[in-house]
Amino acid sequence: MRHKASRPRLLDPRDLAFPDAELALREPDGLLAVGGDLSPARLMEAYRNGIFPWYSEGEPILWWSPGPRMVLFPERLHVSRSLRKLLKQGRYNVTFDQDFASVIKQCAVLREGGTWITQEMQHAYCRLHELGYAHSVECWRDDKLAGGLYGVALGRVFFGESMFSLEPNASKVALVSLVERLQQWSYRMIDCQVHSTHLQRLGAEDIPRVEFLRLLKQWRGEPALAWWG
Repeated sequence: MRHKASRPRLLDPRDLAFPDAELALREPDGLLAVGGDLSPARLMEAYRNGIFPWYSEGEPILWWSPGPRMVLFPERLHVSRSLRKLLKQGRYNVTFDQDFASVIKQCAVLREGGTWITQEMQHAYCRLHELGYAHSVECWRDDKLAGGLYGVALGRVFFGESMFSLEPNASKVALVSLVERLQQWSYRMIDCQVHSTHLQRLGAEDIPRVEFLRLLKQWRGEPALAWWG
């Protein structure tokens, strides 16, 4: 029987290994480890094992694997009648990987009471983007950025990190466009991390962490058909 840890594990800066995600704390839900860095190698090792960083300015790096886990299976996307009507209007133009830096910056500034997308996080994910792991979806209106999202791709899994809207429903248009593209590319699962009523309305669901980790292990090594940009 696996015993729960009573406190998060302190990461060895010389070792990229993480503790088993099933050892994450129940309170606060999912906290697993503290420390380390945001190097590309460590970040991708985290994603491979269902773990992600989430912390505020002035805190050490905190690593999480919450349970249950909210995910969206692309084939279960729910598009409301009003959103479908908006998509048909063609009000927004959607692109992929055209302005990653602006997308993550907007995701950071549009947060009440501070942001967990610190400058350190922005630099780290821009580096992942340069290496071909992190990707953005941009939603434009009249050549101005109206909304978007970013995340990390690994095998046939996309890990959604954050989204923003400067105009009504622009982030929803970006998400629907992403999901449709991911279906074409044979992606199997989108990680939404924690429960959100907004994402639930779009078809996302909570699954046990052990099930999420099983599916991740199955699909993280399968090549997708993606061509970003």
